[in-house]
Amino acid sequence: MTAQLIDGKEIAQQVRQTVAAEVAARAAQGKARPGLATVLVGDRPDSAAYVAAKQKACQELGMVSYHRPLPADISQEALEAEIRALNADPAVNGILVQLPLPAHLNEERVLALVSIEKDVDGFSPLNIGRLAQKGREPLFVPCTPYGCIYLLEQAGVKIEGANAIVLGRSNIVGMPAALLLIGKNATVTVCHSRTKNLPQVVRQADILIAAIGKAEMVRGNWIKPGAAVIDVGINAIPDSTKKSGHRLVGDVCFEEAREVAGFLTPVPGGVGPMTIAMLMKNTLRAAQIQQG
Repeated sequence: MTAQLIDGKEIAQQVRQTVAAEVAARAAQGKARPGLATVLVGDRPDSAAYVAAKQKACQELGMVSYHRPLPADISQEALEAEIRALNADPAVNGILVQLPLPAHLNEERVLALVSIEKDVDGFSPLNIGRLAQKGREPLFVPCTPYGCIYLLEQAGVKIEGANAIVLGRSNIVGMPAALLLIGKNATVTVCHSRTKNLPQVVRQADILIAAIGKAEMVRGNWIKPGAAVIDVGINAIPDSTKKSGHRLVGDVCFEEAREVAGFLTPVPGGVGPMTIAMLMKNTLRAAQIQQG
């Protein structure tokens, strides 16, 4: 068996084209273009690169980008004042606070302060709480887990009734992904570093979402034949054949998994492109909610 690859680049591009068309249609009706504010505290190169990619996506899709670069030593009070100002600005439909924040800042207080109607990252305790409750719907779903589920659905993978394993329990990916799968009537197990007999447990999965952050941890013999495998991991490993001296791999050993799985996302080119695409989708939704 050779797995069917799920092309995240192509699917993300389809999402972006749909969003761009809707943004253009709204502009033609005289409505304001959706606006996304990015808040970057400090000068971490990786965070700056992520924010730049989000700003570029806004420009390409016809949205407006509002960037708030802030010093690494900003006080909690000053950062909270910035968030309140963005909450009050009608031109700003979505607010994205780039994580992680410097250690002296209270991340939970900052995320809780973002208006639920502008929480396009889906990290507000209110949105996460709604996601966790049966019969409740969040206004926004965290972008990476949202992208994982979207990829499964676009590939035609049946989620309802499936035995799903989420490997990793982070607030950003693992836990929201598990809640989304439960909401779609899968039977879900969340695994982590302390799970006993981990390979044996993972091998029961019809659907596997790997978000553990360890390069090629999931081997081919961990995977149930025919399973759908979504690899969220992005890990750099040494590779002397590359100009950079390294290459990117996922949390799943791709070459082994492709001989066993039914569906598989590559790294790069799988989940990664979906994160920004779903952020753009959420920002458009925010504008629709706020502007009618």
